[in-house]
Amino acid sequence: MRIGEFDIVEPVPELHEPHLLAVLRPWIDVGNVGSLSLGRIERHLRSQELGRLYRPGRYYDFTRYRPRSYLVNGRREVTVPNTIIRYANPEDGPHLLTAHLLEPHLYGEDYSDALLEIINHFGVKQYALIGGMYDMVPHTRPLVVSGLGTGDNVERDYRIANARASSYEGPTTITYTVSQTAAQNGVETRAFVVHLPQYLTLDDDHQGAARMMDLLCRLYNLPDYIAQTERGQKQYDELTPNDGQIPTGDTLARIEEMYDSEYGDDEPTEPTTPLPSSIEEFLQGLGADLGEDEESR
Repeated sequence: MRIGEFDIVEPVPELHEPHLLAVLRPWIDVGNVGSLSLGRIERHLRSQELGRLYRPGRYYDFTRYRPRSYLVNGRREVTVPNTIIRYANPEDGPHLLTAHLLEPHLYGEDYSDALLEIINHFGVKQYALIGGMYDMVPHTRPLVVSGLGTGDNVERDYRIANARASSYEGPTTITYTVSQTAAQNGVETRAFVVHLPQYLTLDDDHQGAARMMDLLCRLYNLPDYIAQTERGQKQYDELTPNDGQIPTGDTLARIEEMYDSEYGDDEPTEPTTPLPSSIEEFLQGLGADLGEDEESR
């Protein structure tokens, strides 16, 4: 069966006002925070494939998202990058769709419309985008989550998630129009983004994933153990200046001071001492280098 641009499995499952959790690579999946989180939910709920784009090459440049070849029992097989949607019907909590989105290189408006067709066809009640982004925060403090939302119970959900309202302005993704149009059509929307230390370059940030899973477990009545909190904490605890990722000298202390000023329990205050010029140059250079790395991924 085909719904718009997606091939859908048959028999088509019955879904009642499902929630759709989506992660968008590579735009807002730093440290694979969103991908790791969706993977843990899918494994726990034993999610099954609902559908995928039937012609992904319409939207993706395969010189940027490379197909991969594997040898399976002596035979070569090729996997093609795609947008894949899975479903699960847990006994406790809403039916869940999970979507691993790849940001389109071409026909972005059509891609967004194709996702909206899925949302409309299955009567999605809430569409939520999750992921991670770099920020000037220290690995020695609790990770911050920010986001936006529309519809009922927004304040309750963000209070449960211990998330802060996002004030981000700047470049974004064409797929944001999915949230925009869905909200206009009466669908609730959410966004949860974990802020990760900008000086870390972890392929899989398990502490970030644990922070995301912590809030998703509370929102969707999932067991705490799938958050793998201890694994995340161990990863950060084992970081040392010797591995070249943790700032040396007073830099980390100044980042902690800025964090405490912004996110501490007390009212924000200005730093009592100026940031040394050498540290300012380090931070500016670090931000520029990481920005270039993200664009090249």
